[in-house]
Amino acid sequence: MSTSERLIAAADAHSAHNYHPLPVVITSADGAWMTDAEGRRYLDMLAGYSALNFGHQHPRLIAAAKAQLDRVTLTSRAFHHDRFAAFCEELAELCGKEMVLPMNTGAEAVETAVKTARKWGYQVKGVPQGKAKIVVADGNFHGRTTTIISFSTDEEARADFGPYTPGFEIVPYGDLAALDAAVDEHTVAVLIEPIQGEAGVLVPPAGYLTGVRELTRARNVLFIADEIQSGLGRTGATFACEDEGVVPDMYVLGKALGGGVVPVSAVVSSREVLGVYKPGEHGSTFGGNPLACAVALEVVAMLRDGEYQERAKELGAHLHEELGRLVGGGAVNEVRGRGLWAGVDIDPSHGSGRDISEKLMARGVLVKDTHGSTIRIAPPLVISHEDLDWGLEQLRAVLTG
Repeated sequence: MSTSERLIAAADAHSAHNYHPLPVVITSADGAWMTDAEGRRYLDMLAGYSALNFGHQHPRLIAAAKAQLDRVTLTSRAFHHDRFAAFCEELAELCGKEMVLPMNTGAEAVETAVKTARKWGYQVKGVPQGKAKIVVADGNFHGRTTTIISFSTDEEARADFGPYTPGFEIVPYGDLAALDAAVDEHTVAVLIEPIQGEAGVLVPPAGYLTGVRELTRARNVLFIADEIQSGLGRTGATFACEDEGVVPDMYVLGKALGGGVVPVSAVVSSREVLGVYKPGEHGSTFGGNPLACAVALEVVAMLRDGEYQERAKELGAHLHEELGRLVGGGAVNEVRGRGLWAGVDIDPSHGSGRDISEKLMARGVLVKDTHGSTIRIAPPLVISHEDLDWGLEQLRAVLTG
């Protein structure tokens, strides 16, 4: 057995099988490239589902982490630390908001958004206790906690995990009429992804986000944008909502906020919304820890001048132009997405998304399938034009070979 085979066998023997990773074992990485246990190199065209927007081992992020490791990594929120205020202030400024509630994982941030919306609904909007409702979209992916899977339409995520948490109504994604019909006097929030990642990088119809913003404002309902995958440069803007000039009441952030170094997530909103909390009502031992704040502060700094957003926009236009050439040739049925983010629907006659992912792996390119026939392409924003073209060349070879 090779080193990789031995490590995969050991993992299979001693870990729960809650993932089905490709059969590759990564031991090091740099920029847009990863190396496995046998020394083979792979172009990363997934970027940790957008957690690695700035690539692997970005020198600015690693330097920020190393500097903080020599000082202090954790205080818990029992005490103040010297990186917390700057993190909250600068992230709020990036979002055009006033307050930040930091957590660790994306699912924690979504749970925080749900709790925040309910508390705001009871204390500010005046919804009767126990009646708060949040409207969500079908095909959503917001995490895998018991509450979050309660409003998922993915049976793979839901099955055998009930009973489910009440208080949510699911409507078709992109359907403003259905959303309008679902919002009532007990609705406290509409929670959506501006682009649905796990569903296959689904982009809603033009005007949808604007409509959601207008509807929620008119009905005194919070508009919560889950930008965990779509945010922080991925789509060619800091936030995917910017494509329609929309500013939600609350951003839910994660993944790229930690630079691929540490898990960092946050809910960012106004003082009216996040000001509903009192000490002891919500928290996390590691949320907003010094190491997380140090790395996230560098992420915010890197996003400030728009360099990475512009890069994603320019390379993304090229990516979609090239992927569009594959449609209609019999191998690709549809391509969707924005910026350096694409969902590619493979015609079943050419294999499943998993089949294509494995064939690409054999040619030195790493992507991942979703929902059977779709592969997701989301390279780090630091990928070079030449490397992007090489990766696309491998995809063409797999689909036409």
